[in-house]
Amino acid sequence: STMKQKTSVTCSRRKNRKAHFTAPSHIRRKLMSAPLSKDLRTKYAVRSVPIRRDDEVMIVRGHYHDREGKVTQVYRKKFRIHIERVTRDKANGQTVPIPIHPSKVMITKLKLDKDRKALLDRKNRTVNKAGKD
Repeated sequence: STMKQKTSVTCSRRKNRKAHFTAPSHIRRKLMSAPLSKDLRTKYAVRSVPIRRDDEVMIVRGHYHDREGKVTQVYRKKFRIHIERVTRDKANGQTVPIPIHPSKVMITKLKLDKDRKALLDRKNRTVNKAGKD
C-alpha cells in the first residue's frame, strides 16, 4: 500500500468526528462556510466563504429551498444559521426560527467590511497576481 500524503493528518473516522464536534468557535466559523452564487463566484473568483450575520442567502436544499433572506444569527454551537422569515409558529403562538445548515444555502449578497474584503483578496491571490502582470 502507498504511504499517506501527510503523516500528521489522520484519516480515522472516529478522530475526524471528534475533531468536528469538539471544535472551538474560531474553527467552527471556517467549518460553517457557504458557497457563493454563480455571479459572486465569477466576480471574486472565490468558491465559498465563512458565513456571517448580515449576508443574504438562498436556501437550496430541503423543505425551504428557493427561500431567500438575511442571516439573523450564526448559531456556531449547533452548526446552524437562522434566516429571517424562515420560521414556524409554535402551539402557544410564539414564532421560532428554523435552523438551517450553512452548506445547504448559497450566499447571494455579501456583507463586506475591510476584513471580509481582505479575506476575499487573500483567497483570490492567483487571479490578483495574473492581473498585476
